[in-house]
Parts: sequence; C-alpha cells; structure tokens
Amino acid sequence: MQKSAYSIAVVGATGLVGREIINTLEQRLFPIAELRLYASLQSAGETLTCGALTALVEPLDAARFGGVDIVFLAAGEQVSAAWLARATESGAVVIDLSQLFAADPDVPVIVPEVNAADIADYVARSAIASPDAPAIALAVALKPLHELVRVLRVVATTFEPVSSLGRVGIEELQRQTIELMSGQSTEEPAIFPRRIAFNVIPQAGEFLAGGQSSYEQQTMQVLRRVLDAPDLPISVTRVHVPLFFGSAIAVNVETEARLTAAQAREVLLVAPGVLLRDDTVAGEYPTPADVIEQDATSIGRIREDEALNVLDLWLAIDNLRKGSAVNAVQIAELLIRDYL
Repeated sequence: MQKSAYSIAVVGATGLVGREIINTLEQRLFPIAELRLYASLQSAGETLTCGALTALVEPLDAARFGGVDIVFLAAGEQVSAAWLARATESGAVVIDLSQLFAADPDVPVIVPEVNAADIADYVARSAIASPDAPAIALAVALKPLHELVRVLRVVATTFEPVSSLGRVGIEELQRQTIELMSGQSTEEPAIFPRRIAFNVIPQAGEFLAGGQSSYEQQTMQVLRRVLDAPDLPISVTRVHVPLFFGSAIAVNVETEARLTAAQAREVLLVAPGVLLRDDTVAGEYPTPADVIEQDATSIGRIREDEALNVLDLWLAIDNLRKGSAVNAVQIAELLIRDYL
C-alpha cells in the first residue's frame, strides 16, 4: 500500500547538490514525513528547511537510516562507497549521485525521460545511480533521435563549470580571478590540474591508459547503459571552463540513415525533457547562462552534414538542477509512485 508521505535522508546536505536536492523536493511538493540531513563535521549544526519541515544537519558519523525510505547520497564516491551498504541494510533505497556505480550491472543508471522502466532493477542492491550532467543531457537529446533512426556513432565535447567540483571549485575560480585582475600571479591550483581562471582545461578526472580521463570513460559507460546500446561507439572530451554554473555540449551524431535537421527538430520539439531553442535566423540558441534554474535540456544549432548521415547539435543544461538534483528527485518520484 502506498504511503501518504515518506522518510527521506540526504547525505551531503550542505553541499551545492545536497542543498539543491532539498530545494527541489520542496518545489516539486515531494511528500515528506521526516527529513534527516547529514554532512561533514564542519558543516553539522546548520538548520535547513524543506517546505514546512525543519531539520538540523547532523554529522555523518552519527547517521542512522532505520525507518528511512529513500537516501540521497550526494557527497562523492568515497562517501557512497562507505555508506551505501549501511543505508540499504537498514531497509532504505539509495539514490546515488556519485559516479561510483557507472559500470555496476546490479545498480541501474536512470534518466527518467529515457529509461524509467529500468528502475525496477533496483531490487538487486536497493540502489539506483543518477548520472552526472553530461550523461543526462546526452541521453535526453539522443534517445528520441536513436528511436527514429539508429545512432551509429557519437562524438561530444563538454564545457563544464567549476561548480561541477563543488563549492571548492567555485572558490578556486574566484580566488584566481581576483589575483589575475589585481595583477598578481596566481597560487598553484589546488582543485583543478591547471589554472582555471581565463583558461580552459581538457581534463576531468584522472587520465587512464590510452589517454581517456576517468570522467570521460564514465560518461561513455553511462550513456551506453541508459540508451541500451552497449556497442555504440562514443568519443567524449570533457573540458572545464571558467563558468560558475551551467554546462554545454557540442555533439556530432552519425545515424544509420539520413536524418535531416528539420526531422530532428520535429522529433526533439515533442521529446520529454527537451527545450528546443533553434532559430539561427533570429539568433536563438541556448547558452549555459540561459539554462540556469531550468529543468530541461536545451538544444539548438541543429545542422546536417551535406555529404554524410551526420547531425551536429549544441546542448545546454543546468548542472545543479536537471544535471544533478532534479534527475535524482524524479527518480524518487517514480520510486514512490510505482515501487514503494
């Protein structure tokens, strides 16, 4: 029997994503009977509100999950590795926002607009993975095209803000910008591998054998799983840029048969989770600044190759909203509607 309200826990509650999860739960009127919030010892003691509920942020070491229905893990891979089993052993279902389980076949990776039915597989480990912003945006954009004409190959370059690495990423860009604008030399970077202010860095994660980065590999693994296309050739270059919020992706898509730009616009116009902004005559296309606080993946600059079955697209997504918190809360909404 479906409950009227649910006990929710958020681990990493004071981080950028954790706060956005709480905000999204309130905005989407998620039925919450109890809210438990956990964070590092340094952040504990703060009081946060979600609708009519007020909760004290407790230290993670004191976390208790007995009686909790859903746990959002929003504190990175190390925390997810340490706490997932403790949460599930207490009877909770975990929605994990780290990329720790990108390749784990027992943990479904879900983008609700694309593969909602796969949530049923959560029973294997009582856990569901919510992808990061690049994988979400690519999945939402490619799924309707793949259903119309099979996609044969994807090449993508991401342009990701410093907030993708949390508040420390924002602080590093702020500090370096102030130093450079003041005519000072910048200190050695602490968060990014190179100076991020007035620069772009083609590295997200650690480099692996062969030259891919760990984050690029995760994006490819997740996208194949979400699209149910295990053999799809994908090439991704993930780039950090000196923006605080909002991500963009340039995508080149090869299809089995010719797909015109007009046909792509027609199918994307009605695709779930997509906002089409593609009118070059009027100068209409999305930018990262345009999509802040939006829950859709915006798509523009759709154009076709004159000789090949190839389309180029430009995507933009709010990395904290649909790229993180909203996707996770949508998963929770499907859980309570169909499974809990």
